[in-house]
Amino acid sequence: MREESLAGGQGGAARLGELIPVALGGMAAGIAERGGPVPAGGPAAVAAALTAAGGGTGTLPRTGVGAEQALAELSHLLAAGSADPADPACAAHLHCPPLAVSVAADVVAGALNPSMDSWDQAPVASELERAFTTGIARLCYPDTPGADAVVTSGGTESNLLGLLLAREASPGVPVRPVCGANAHHSVARAAWLLGLPTPVVVPCEDDRMVPAALAGALAAVDGPAVVVATAGTTNTGAIDPLPEIARVCRRAGARLHVDAAYGGMALCSTELRPLLAGLELADSVALDMHKFGWQPVAAGLLAARETADLAALSVRAEYLNADDDTEAGLPDLLGRSIRTSRRPDAFRMAVTVRALGTDGIGALVERCCATASDVAAMIGAHPALRLLAPPPLSTVVFRPTVADGLSEADELVAGIRRVLLEAGTGVIGRAALPTGPDGAPQLWLKLTLLHPHARADDYRVLLERVVAAAEAECAARPGSPVAS
Repeated sequence: MREESLAGGQGGAARLGELIPVALGGMAAGIAERGGPVPAGGPAAVAAALTAAGGGTGTLPRTGVGAEQALAELSHLLAAGSADPADPACAAHLHCPPLAVSVAADVVAGALNPSMDSWDQAPVASELERAFTTGIARLCYPDTPGADAVVTSGGTESNLLGLLLAREASPGVPVRPVCGANAHHSVARAAWLLGLPTPVVVPCEDDRMVPAALAGALAAVDGPAVVVATAGTTNTGAIDPLPEIARVCRRAGARLHVDAAYGGMALCSTELRPLLAGLELADSVALDMHKFGWQPVAAGLLAARETADLAALSVRAEYLNADDDTEAGLPDLLGRSIRTSRRPDAFRMAVTVRALGTDGIGALVERCCATASDVAAMIGAHPALRLLAPPPLSTVVFRPTVADGLSEADELVAGIRRVLLEAGTGVIGRAALPTGPDGAPQLWLKLTLLHPHARADDYRVLLERVVAAAEAECAARPGSPVAS
């Protein structure tokens, strides 16, 4: 067996040129074998496929099979056994199909392997990250020269940092998080991790925080508070009334963090940017380009209106950012993250924005939102489906009409998802919303449309599969209208 080459250095690119086609060949074969948005058969079938391929024993091999065989076999296995967001019928989550240009850039970044914890490990990667994050800060805060941004692993880490900055802005005094009932689960988790009190939860209407209720909640808080608003909720894509929330926060002396992990990149669209009016009033903003940005995970960002706030991340380690090195002009990267070793994720984001421009990113966001509106209209016109409301962004929420009036409607709706998943014909989401009698929660189905090249007609077959599954589930229930 040949001695395997390194990816970088002299000859590294040539060896990658030999291996990448092998990996892509295995990937293509696996996609063809899967033949749909997700492997059929559920967890048992996927586990059996892994065992059949010799990878399910839990024992590491002592003798290798060589790079070509390993790549071909496991790339095939991964592609055949993956949920593929490039298939329009895979529409359950904020899980985008990444652009090829971004993935190609990721190969280069992986081969050269800059580690973003000190300048001597990432000379140009650190400069490129700094330029890119400056651009992101200007996107969020166009009229604030002192704004800055850092790279994170995603919306969860960005929300953690938003609460961390709030905590450090009031040292020695407990800061109370306040968020809407529509907030992402990471807000409560961040409060727990940071030792902050459990968030005060503010009522919502139509999945949007109610400013008057926020004012009442803040009036009852004794001490400093940080409000977390949402620009693109997980359930419906709703955007909180940011200008009103910012005014309430200002009157109460509370900080404002906006979780714009989903909707934030709509800032790139002239047409959609007004939806985010008031975002520039926040003290910090979470963004995530593995949603509207079409990046591989991870691609999170946190923008701060005041550069000084990010000083809370500062830490000293003699071997990474010694005082005499920074005084001599070597940039301090350790204070740009709560992580130490981290990948140069800004590289592929920067390559993508350079390739498309912010106008190009904005056009893709517009396309997804327009497709969602068209799909919503299709659902609204379908006699067997009921639309919740027009989509604020690209999330379409609906239910089969056969569920109306059933005592076990939620069980039927949940079952539809699993039927399609087991068959390998569709991956759709779920959302529990207070739409029942007296605001009781009801289960709805959800399509989160992040495929930038799909059109409404590409989702027609998926909707018909939902209808067929709903009718079959209903027919199987004793005494149902369909059964009789």
